[in-house]
Parts: sequence; C-alpha cells; structure tokens
Amino acid sequence: MEEPCVHLQAVTDPEREDISPRTEGCEECLKLGSEWLHLRLCMICGHVGCCDDSPHQHATAHFHETDHPVIKSFEPDERWAYCYVDEQAIDEIPVFADEAPLQHLEAPL
Repeated sequence: MEEPCVHLQAVTDPEREDISPRTEGCEECLKLGSEWLHLRLCMICGHVGCCDDSPHQHATAHFHETDHPVIKSFEPDERWAYCYVDEQAIDEIPVFADEAPLQHLEAPL
C-alpha cells in the first residue's frame, strides 16, 4: 500500500492541533439559502463546504481559493480524508469530538 502524502500524514498526526468546524452546514449554502448533499471539513481552517455532488461544490471551491489541501468527510460515522494536491485519500482519520456532526445535516429548505 502506498504511503499517504505529506498533507494527509500531517492531519493524521496525533499531535495535530484541534480543528473546529466554523459552521454546522455549508458556509456558502447557508448564506445563499441553497441546498447541499454532503458536507466536507477543511482540515486547515475548519471551513465546512458542500461536496462535489452538491449544486455549488463549495468544498472544492474553497480549495481553489485557499490552497488548503485536505478535507475530511463531515458526515456521521465517516472517517475518510482526501488531499486535493496529491489526489490521495485515506479511509481512516482520527476525529475530535466536535469534528463530525452526530447526524446527517440536511440543507434548509
């Protein structure tokens, strides 16, 4: 199995700093009153964005705006992470208590 890239290694380090989500839903969709499908958490700044299957793809847009390389699923019981720079994923990443919601968050109607 291939070793994770340096970006994924950094976010799986047990000594990493705590990442707190800035919102409970997609930041931009909440402002727009738009819907999303699944949420992603930026492992650098805590931005919460919607996935690429969502209409606006705000998680990927956040990467293009900031160059923050790693996101993780912000869905209950999902522990994977993805590096945009190296196009690598890992199936298991340690999580902090407030890093993932207890339930799937639906977009407001």
